[in-house]
Amino acid sequence: MPAVIQGIRVTVRHFFKKKITMQYPEEKWKVPEGYRGAPYLVKDPENRTKCVSCQLCEFICPPKAIRITPPGPQGVPEAGNVEKGPKEFEIDMLRCIYCGFCQDVCPEEAIFLMQDYSLTGQNRKEMVYNKEKLLALGGIHQDKIWKWKHK
Repeated sequence: MPAVIQGIRVTVRHFFKKKITMQYPEEKWKVPEGYRGAPYLVKDPENRTKCVSCQLCEFICPPKAIRITPPGPQGVPEAGNVEKGPKEFEIDMLRCIYCGFCQDVCPEEAIFLMQDYSLTGQNRKEMVYNKEKLLALGGIHQDKIWKWKHK
């Protein structure tokens, strides 16, 4: 009998506690300071890709989640003043460990870690982000210092 009374006491105590359930898609946790999220590519203020296909991020990536295909000698026309933009740029988000090395090593500040923690997909193929998806998610980055002269 004492065990039954103690069980009822625990149940009543939990019944009157404040509810801490979060309604996830509508409510999200606040991202802590210094959080390293998923890497995305960014564009310059003139809507051109900033990546110059140097492949440093691909070489420094510990799990080899980044794959870059550089262009041929003619370059990529939408790259603007950049000598050569990547022909293909893919990041396998299932392999990425969010270490931030790619952001640190990028000489053109073309790749940034965003403050998101909800990456989902229906299958493995959806979790390999191509250049267009990375640029769309990264958006436009406003630089204080512009490396290229504007016409």
